[in-house]
Amino acid sequence: MKKIGIDARFYGPKNKGLGRYAQKLIENLECIDGGSEERTYFIFLKKENFGDYHPQNSNFKKIEADFDWYSFKEQAVYPRFLSSFKLDLMHFCHFNVPLTYRRRFIVTVHDLILFHFPTIRSTTRNKIYYIFKLLAYQIVIRSAVKRAKKVIAVSKFTKRDVMKELHISGNKIAVTYEGCDSDHLVSPENGGEILIKYGIMKPYLLYVGNAYPHKNLERLVLAYERIKKPLPEVSLVLVGGKDFFYSRLEKYVLDKKIGGVVFPGYVPDDELDAMYKDAELYVFPSLYEGFGLPPLEALARNTPVASSSRTSMPEILGKTVSYFDPENTASMARTIETMLKKPKDEIFSRPEASKQVKLFSWNKMARQTLSEYKKII
Repeated sequence: MKKIGIDARFYGPKNKGLGRYAQKLIENLECIDGGSEERTYFIFLKKENFGDYHPQNSNFKKIEADFDWYSFKEQAVYPRFLSSFKLDLMHFCHFNVPLTYRRRFIVTVHDLILFHFPTIRSTTRNKIYYIFKLLAYQIVIRSAVKRAKKVIAVSKFTKRDVMKELHISGNKIAVTYEGCDSDHLVSPENGGEILIKYGIMKPYLLYVGNAYPHKNLERLVLAYERIKKPLPEVSLVLVGGKDFFYSRLEKYVLDKKIGGVVFPGYVPDDELDAMYKDAELYVFPSLYEGFGLPPLEALARNTPVASSSRTSMPEILGKTVSYFDPENTASMARTIETMLKKPKDEIFSRPEASKQVKLFSWNKMARQTLSEYKKII
């Protein structure tokens, strides 16, 4: 019986894209390899999300590994803890692989944002602290991809980026796209109640995600300010857990005296479905994405999308959306306004959107990942 470990300390939707990736990988591995007599899976979770995961098969075992991400304990204590399980293979779902871990592992690289946007605006600490933190991150990433038996990239764009920035052979990198959930949609009857709960009035533009600087939300707010003149009834809804960056964005909106911007905070998946479905348009202004799941989720809910034309977005969204230059506020506003003024059937093709969404499956991602496990062990 081979032992496979999965670092799931980010497990769950509250930890955004990384958490969803870990959760969907494990859930789908249970579907396709649950009950296997060849492999036992050890799922390492933090104390805070330990109760969120409930193994469905006897060969999946959850282990509490309460080591904070990017901490000294993660580097100094976590490796010894993992080594005690004598794993045949460890899968780190993010680049934070302890430098002293010496058993076989693979690592998933979602993006290289710290190489492309290493700005002081991305930190809540002082500049000297940030420089040391950035240097440590880059050392850990370089070490992880160099020592890994295999690197998993979530898009062809990310694979090319890793090859270029970290000088890794393409033969060492496997592309396994993330998936998109298109089930568990909320019925239209529930939608109105959910919008009232969060103080949202139709029609509205929607963005879902964090407010890190590379997400480019300040330009989105300025683009929205432009379209409010010809379309004063439209509001802008920015969904994301309250943190330093969202608080700063709220202050920016307040200082600019831009009305009509709604900050609902964190919204659970079942309620988020209703927000996607009732939105006039989903807008994704990001300057850099390794994959970019939210606009794909919007398409799955039959919501038209206006997206940045940068990095992985054309690869993931294809010809199903309208693109704009994310660094050009006028371009962004013009695209949004044009789409809002046209009938939905002119800017959105349900068959094409459905076809695009079906290219990305969590089950397929898990099967491809399992294939990589088998090749190594």
